[in-house]
Amino acid sequence: MSAPPGNWEGQSTTRPPLFNGQYYSWWKNKMRDHIIGDDYELWDIITDGPLATMKKNVEGVDVPKTRVDYNAEDLKKWEKNANAKKWLVCGLGLDEYNKIQSCTTAKEIWDTFQVAHEGTPQVKRSRGTLLYSQYENFTMKEGETIQDMYTRFTILTNEIKSLGRIILGEYKVEKILTRVLPVTWESKITAI
Repeated sequence: MSAPPGNWEGQSTTRPPLFNGQYYSWWKNKMRDHIIGDDYELWDIITDGPLATMKKNVEGVDVPKTRVDYNAEDLKKWEKNANAKKWLVCGLGLDEYNKIQSCTTAKEIWDTFQVAHEGTPQVKRSRGTLLYSQYENFTMKEGETIQDMYTRFTILTNEIKSLGRIILGEYKVEKILTRVLPVTWESKITAI
């Protein structure tokens, strides 16, 4: 989950982070935090959808309510959905907006982005396997500073985490100390 280099649009508490098609994992986390900070209930609307407003028809079957049948509670649900959509849409560049302009709920928008930028569950699984393989084979590059190596390592583990695989902190530390650092670091590792 690498972050965009340099200054980036959207570093505001009142303006959502801007997404222009790059750095999706970074934007996804920033957007989630931005929305939760504004109204936690909006995040539930985005992940679960605005619970359908239903009524029983003459045969006793549940059918979606029409706008004229909405009560105050129904309107509140759709108002929350509209607010969640507003936050998502206001954080998009033109190309990204074109992908979701026909979506009617915040959940549809979020799910569309998930599939477009992370792939289907099968693709995510494959990508997770590839990233985990990179994690297992991770080494410090020749001439690389410890800071650069750690930055690459953190980006890799954050990408793995964004796909739903958790690597505990103690395993990360153990990996760096026992398998990532070159032999020239042996005395420092022993001291640690």
